[in-house]
Amino acid sequence: MIPTPDLSHLTRQDYEHVYEPAEDTFLLLDALEQEASELKEIRPLVCLEIGSGSGCVSAFIGGILGPSAALYLCTDINARASRCTLTTGRQNKVPLESMIASLALPLLSRLKHSVDILLFNPPYVPTVIAEAENAQGTADIEGSWAGGIDGMQVTDIFLQTVESLLSAKGRFYLVAVKENNIPDIRARMSDRHGLQSKIVMQRRAGREHLFVVQFFR
Repeated sequence: MIPTPDLSHLTRQDYEHVYEPAEDTFLLLDALEQEASELKEIRPLVCLEIGSGSGCVSAFIGGILGPSAALYLCTDINARASRCTLTTGRQNKVPLESMIASLALPLLSRLKHSVDILLFNPPYVPTVIAEAENAQGTADIEGSWAGGIDGMQVTDIFLQTVESLLSAKGRFYLVAVKENNIPDIRARMSDRHGLQSKIVMQRRAGREHLFVVQFFR
């Protein structure tokens, strides 16, 4: 069993501005642990997490892969989250590199068809458009959950870039809720980008029905 990363260095003050790992985070960790053998077999060299928040998920990937030559890149629009990601990497002895950025925009040309493990636990909660836009604009904790119409406002933008980021052996793991219309997401990724998919894990958490979907070539 792979231990959950040590987050004891993060404070209550941090969690006022940075998303604290919750049921969706732990579902993603469980899904990645279930996929551990497959992930190690592809010998990833580049791992990229979008919206890394506390850094918990990328540190967990580092625990799965163990000592390796992998590059661990993380982006977040929230400056405090970016700092937390860096300190979580140090706390867990995983060399996380974090940058303040919207999705993968600064990395698209540099990482074209180079990402072996791509991770995104997006803002998936359905809200009005203005709330999602304001959340992204303020770049604080609200940006981690306010997802706009169908909870897909941010996710839809990123999905257009996934195929260009994934390597030939790449795996993309997306967290979603039932309201996001997962069959439609999978169909669009297949029809428009030629990516196959499978549901790795699903779980009910209160009123939410959470899923982790894997996309691959």
